[in-house]
Amino acid sequence: MLIVLHKPYDVLSQFTPEIPGQRTLAEFGLPREVYPVGRLDRDSEGLLLLSNERTLVERLLHPRQAHPRTYHALVEREPTQEALAWLAHGIPLDGKPTLPCGVRRLIPAPAWPERVPPVRVRKNVVDCWLELILTEGRNRQVRRMTAAAGHPVLRLLRIATGHYQLGGLPAGQWKELDAAGRALVLMDKS
Repeated sequence: MLIVLHKPYDVLSQFTPEIPGQRTLAEFGLPREVYPVGRLDRDSEGLLLLSNERTLVERLLHPRQAHPRTYHALVEREPTQEALAWLAHGIPLDGKPTLPCGVRRLIPAPAWPERVPPVRVRKNVVDCWLELILTEGRNRQVRRMTAAAGHPVLRLLRIATGHYQLGGLPAGQWKELDAAGRALVLMDKS
């Protein structure tokens, strides 16, 4: 079984809270036998795969597979071409450079629905949407990379893992996929 969930902001990528009152995957009516394939931080949104197939988990997560993960990041300020090149070629994190990645400005900005709660807006600071395609998954990597380049993330959505796409799936909804990645069932448990 393979499921794509559009994980909302402020939801842990696990079924049990770390402290009472935290939102978890348990609120979305997912089948009991699935577990997350990777994770998204609580303050990140977007595509989260869940499965009960260990071989699929290995295929998608093992570093030697180098499956691309595509993110849309709303960042502070407009990056220069030099900053984009630095992001693309690798930024040192914890003493080791990140692998090269794809990065580009998104013009026009993507039409993602407003987040709840809304992203903070500063009148004197311009923001900009970037698309980043990574083949590694270090802890909070996109946020740390863009911050190192002088462009802190205001909002982060994962829109794809490999060929699995978030598409127009609304936040809080999930769908079961067949082996080819086509939707079998769409569930709204938000």
